[in-house]
Amino acid sequence: MTDSTTPAPALLAWAGKELGVRVSVTTDTPHPRRTARANSGENSRGNPRVWVLRRPDGALFHLKVSPQPLAYERETLALRHAVPALGAGRAPQLRASNAAHLALLLTTVQGRPLRHPAVSPAEEVQAHRQGGALLARLHEAGDLSGPRRTEAERALWTAADGAAPLLRRAADRITAAEHGYVRDLTERLRVLPPLPLAFIHGAARPRNLLWSRSTEQAGWIGFERARFAPAVQDFVRMSCGIWADRPDLRAACFQGYGRGLVPEERHALKALAALDAVRCLVRGPALADHEVTARGRRTLNRLTAGVFV
Repeated sequence: MTDSTTPAPALLAWAGKELGVRVSVTTDTPHPRRTARANSGENSRGNPRVWVLRRPDGALFHLKVSPQPLAYERETLALRHAVPALGAGRAPQLRASNAAHLALLLTTVQGRPLRHPAVSPAEEVQAHRQGGALLARLHEAGDLSGPRRTEAERALWTAADGAAPLLRRAADRITAAEHGYVRDLTERLRVLPPLPLAFIHGAARPRNLLWSRSTEQAGWIGFERARFAPAVQDFVRMSCGIWADRPDLRAACFQGYGRGLVPEERHALKALAALDAVRCLVRGPALADHEVTARGRRTLNRLTAGVFV
């Protein structure tokens, strides 16, 4: 992938053919953090490029190119088999896919990401409540059988297996006591009883949760990390991020979701949050991303102080 502000001609021609009309590129919309990753050489690790296309009749579509086959395969599966359960206008609809280009042609979802400054605190509460209800629908979708169930059941073991190499990489950024705390917490992931499994979004966070003021509806985007896993894994990023300052948003989300976490899920959430914190303390400095670094340090401090909910 390059950082061109327009798609390759062959890709644009494919999109136009699929839509049955010549289209124009309105904007190229990389996320600022994705741009920083690309500049640091990490563009091959999950940083899609997205362009907004306009038909002559004014209809808008997104042309999304995944940087790796796994992200393309996951999002394609999600959009075909699970995301439709969210309902019209609540998530993108897949118009076409192109495996050769790792490209997806999607309908747009009305609204602004919750990180947009124009979204009010009251609207955030409504969005999180609706977002939780939509996650409940998504979690029930998909065929959880065969190898997919096996993958989901192994997810926490896989997370625990990744703890040791991650802790080694963070050796100079955490204390010996923090190292032992995270190691012990994550090892207990191996002995937890079976947890509720689901088809998870995989990147449930404010920038992927949209709010439309005109329709008063929330919607989810960004399904490149969707997969079968324990349902609790969909609540890690918000628990480590915005919910730390906004417990009202956490309460609203679980109200919409229809249930709280069982004790075993709460322990899993703490262990997964600890891994996320260490990962942030490794990746943040490598990317010169102070926001990621700060999130990792804050999460780890909250966990060790016993105030992480």
